[in-house]
Amino acid sequence: MLVSDFDFYLPEELIAQAPLPRRDASRMLHLDRHSGAFADRGFSDFTALLRSDDLVVVNNSRVFPARLFGRRAGLKAQEVSRHNPAAKEFLQGRVEVLLTRQSAEFEWQALVKPGRKIGVGERLWFGDHKELEAEVMESGSFGERTLRFAPVPDFFAMVEKLGHIPLPPYISREDSGADRERYQTVYAQTRGSVAAPTAGLHFTPEVLEGIRRRGVQIAEVTLHVGLGTFQPVRSEKVEDHKLHREPFSISEATASLINQALDNQRRVVAVGTTTVRTLEYAAGVGRGRIEPGRGEAEIFIYPGFQFQVTGALLTNFHLPQSTLLMLVSAFAGRANVLRAYEHAVRQQYRFFSYGDCMLVE
Repeated sequence: MLVSDFDFYLPEELIAQAPLPRRDASRMLHLDRHSGAFADRGFSDFTALLRSDDLVVVNNSRVFPARLFGRRAGLKAQEVSRHNPAAKEFLQGRVEVLLTRQSAEFEWQALVKPGRKIGVGERLWFGDHKELEAEVMESGSFGERTLRFAPVPDFFAMVEKLGHIPLPPYISREDSGADRERYQTVYAQTRGSVAAPTAGLHFTPEVLEGIRRRGVQIAEVTLHVGLGTFQPVRSEKVEDHKLHREPFSISEATASLINQALDNQRRVVAVGTTTVRTLEYAAGVGRGRIEPGRGEAEIFIYPGFQFQVTGALLTNFHLPQSTLLMLVSAFAGRANVLRAYEHAVRQQYRFFSYGDCMLVE
């Protein structure tokens, strides 16, 4: 299967650069995965489209300001300016770091720019007063580095102070103070993601209360969105791509609710692709049952995958040739999804993280 099979035309102006004033004001494309039929709706219709015995599962991971701007320790701009006077930021020793996954206390996997210039053993400083210092311990491909930070009394408090919300690269603006709240679901609890589970951005407390009033149960899982969200598929064949592992946890209460729904042949409605990955990975490990606990989801879902838990999916519109589009295509059929996306482009839906959504049943 070729990665190019998941391409589609997307005008740049349809990429949402900012959220709507109201979370629940988004448009929603309603896709029947069995017939391929679709209809234009609004997210305000989501609750009414649920069945009274559905179980809605959301990802409660919380985004933290994982994007840090720092300087290369000991680099003097005047010493290197003779070599490449055009590279102003590099000459001033500036570096951008995206913390993607904690591997040990004070040790992180990260994306570093300029990656090719930052070698093992180099030290990086962050903050006007060098509040954080890190050493590069290992070097990987495509700017990946292992960083070990010097111990500080409260590391995350310092990251909250110095860091920026890691908006996706297709949002062509700097993050603002408003993004700290808006690039976050209203039910976010457990810190650890470097990208929001964006299907959940449409929900408000009022929408959640309306769902419960219908008698629909809501359960929460946690999957911390990591490096794989930012990595393009670089292989020609889908099967050759490998996703990064992402930590997840499922409580006893959530596992019980999901297993009860499956036993009673009730529909499990997954909010977002991260929820799907959590549920399907756990079901694969548990041979069709969901066991409570923690782990690392290592699962790549593309057409041909056999779903064991997911009965319906609420998701945003995804990038061409992305693993997320492949997941949705696995659930709804590639031809159905690409036809729906072509319609969304013609109708000028808003795409990606701050964009509109699609309900697939």
